[in-house]
Amino acid sequence: MEIAGKELLESFGPLLGFDLVKDRETGNSKGYAFCIYQDLSVTDIACAALNGIKMGDKTLTPKPEQESILQHAQQQIALQRLMLQPQGVPTKIVCLTQAISEDDLRDDEEYGDIVEDMRQEGGKHGALVNVVIPCPNPNGESLPGVGKVFLEYLDVEGSRKAQAAMNGRRFGENQVIAVFYPENKFAQGEYDG
Repeated sequence: MEIAGKELLESFGPLLGFDLVKDRETGNSKGYAFCIYQDLSVTDIACAALNGIKMGDKTLTPKPEQESILQHAQQQIALQRLMLQPQGVPTKIVCLTQAISEDDLRDDEEYGDIVEDMRQEGGKHGALVNVVIPCPNPNGESLPGVGKVFLEYLDVEGSRKAQAAMNGRRFGENQVIAVFYPENKFAQGEYDG
């Protein structure tokens, strides 16, 4: 379904991105997808041409979406592109983004569970020295690095394995981006890079 659907969409013009929405618990398709054409003028043509076409047991009902959904799709595509890019010069620090939300960090008990989960997960790939998860301050002000997870390894071999294993993985409904982080910035407590 995913490949056939994508090929059908691409017959109208090159896609900038394609995101088949799946149930996060079962992994099964929810029966709809977002796509963005490189040439936005193709969108209306594709919607008109595909409307009512049967695909398996489904009838296609494509429509240009509201701006908020388009922005969400663009964000997903930007994440996918970032995950395919080189992740920087290897250091002993791996920075995870998209792994947790700011709201997850506001509950002290949940924060402790998150740190422990990250310690266990990170420790599978090498000798883990430290886990740093910046959290919002009590008045709700967002601080640099909030929402990121920093894993410090004893050596680059461990951080390399962790970065390769964790980049693109899902934690809950989030798809994680794992990049190497400068050791000097980490040592100085600068988490905004």
